[in-house]
Amino acid sequence: MKIGLILGDQLTLTLASLRVLDPAQDCLIMAEVMEEATYVPHHPQKIALIFSAMRHFCAELRQQGWQVDYYSFDPERHEQSLIAILEKSVEDLFPEALIMTQCGEYRLQHQMDLQWRKTLGVPVEIYGDDRFICTTSEFADWADGRKQLRMEYFYREMRRKTGYLMTEEGQPEGDQWNFDADNRKRWKGDPPLPSPPDFKRDQIDKDVLTLVHTHFSEHLPEHPNSLENFHWATTREQAIQALRYFVKHGLPYFGDYQDAMVKDESRLFHSLLSPYINCGLLTAKEVCDDVEKAYKTGHIPLNAAEGFIRQVIGWREYVRGIYWLKMPSYAKANNLNHTRELPSYFWTGKTRMACMADSFKNTFNNAYAHHIQRLMITGNFSLIAGLAPEAVCEWYLAVYADAYEWVELPNTLGMVLHADEGYLGSKPYAASGNYINKMSDYCKGCEYQVKTATDEDSCPFNSLYWNFIHRHKDTFAKNQRMSMIYRNFERMDSNKRDAIIARSNHLLEHLNEL
Repeated sequence: MKIGLILGDQLTLTLASLRVLDPAQDCLIMAEVMEEATYVPHHPQKIALIFSAMRHFCAELRQQGWQVDYYSFDPERHEQSLIAILEKSVEDLFPEALIMTQCGEYRLQHQMDLQWRKTLGVPVEIYGDDRFICTTSEFADWADGRKQLRMEYFYREMRRKTGYLMTEEGQPEGDQWNFDADNRKRWKGDPPLPSPPDFKRDQIDKDVLTLVHTHFSEHLPEHPNSLENFHWATTREQAIQALRYFVKHGLPYFGDYQDAMVKDESRLFHSLLSPYINCGLLTAKEVCDDVEKAYKTGHIPLNAAEGFIRQVIGWREYVRGIYWLKMPSYAKANNLNHTRELPSYFWTGKTRMACMADSFKNTFNNAYAHHIQRLMITGNFSLIAGLAPEAVCEWYLAVYADAYEWVELPNTLGMVLHADEGYLGSKPYAASGNYINKMSDYCKGCEYQVKTATDEDSCPFNSLYWNFIHRHKDTFAKNQRMSMIYRNFERMDSNKRDAIIARSNHLLEHLNEL
């Protein structure tokens, strides 16, 4: 017999390793272990989602005839790592081989490749994760010889490969590849926001929530009741329900308002499907199939379909390719030499900046914040304040339910922090408070003033933005996409410029007080 290890982000019946195993004679191993649950201070909802989804998937496997040895979380158990569990399984079952699918983190994959074979004393077979559209070798071939990688060109290759939103003549629907310029409307209360689906909790969910509350809630001590807002699907059936709900109620408006931000509105028209795709309850292909079908049947406009599919087959595949191409050195990149510690409000949420406070509230209450909150609020602040990339990346990995290192690290290190010498993005996503004011209602209720940059109550984003531009002039002044910014900075009255720098230096010395 053989044993097959199924990880918490591999909850897919068509998984590559399951296709080569035989339910009649082979045994599957699934385990909730302390090491994987605590190597960063994961949000309790993230842990609960993964543990509950794993237990439900185990039940589904058993219904289909698989033998599954499932190790539920037990802090008193001797085996608190995956390798310890596997050593016990090898000792008990005498398997002829261990079968696995490539995992989503270099840390664990490196252990599998270099240590597990020697430690376990049995052959270890690792299969590529073909739930992704682009293999790691295909991406490496595409990237070969390119000094910089641009998602737009990769995305076009994925459109051609999949045929999504392509005409019979091989051209993109609507005669253009990207409708991002149409996806930047501010939401002003109409159309009405859809109400999210409400999933009933079974005994598995209840047991897991109790377990996580008991053992893991201290990771977010300022938000001990965050599990009360647990809204995630934990079964494939529920995930499909979430997909169909989004396509019907959210997707028609997703394109127009995907960049909008509204105080106390946690999801707007976003799908919140990424946790299910990333853990395996849904596949990228079936999600994109449903979106394309909705477009072809006239249910949704092209800019909504294209904008969503671009996120899945374009950006998601692109960052995964970069991750496996550039690791492990990529994780240590810090091109801008930013070294400041995270301010305390990254863990408490207690800040007078209204936009940051609302983004933190969403993050801590729901283990979620949509991509503009992550990029242009918490991420933008991290960039212009010069926070240390390693600390910021760990924070993003810890607090979001959809965060796995292969997707989180390039997004944070490359796109958010521009710490990789522009390998992922041609310019930093730095912005003043004006962008936030344009795309949200945050500034109306903030004690800081978004129209000024030098006063004591000026928006910190304004002062810190120009400080960032000033201190990184040698790096960005020759960047064609930033030349106008530097011309504006140089034309600024010298007294005003000095006042902005003085104000921003004061802010940097008192970051914890903002």
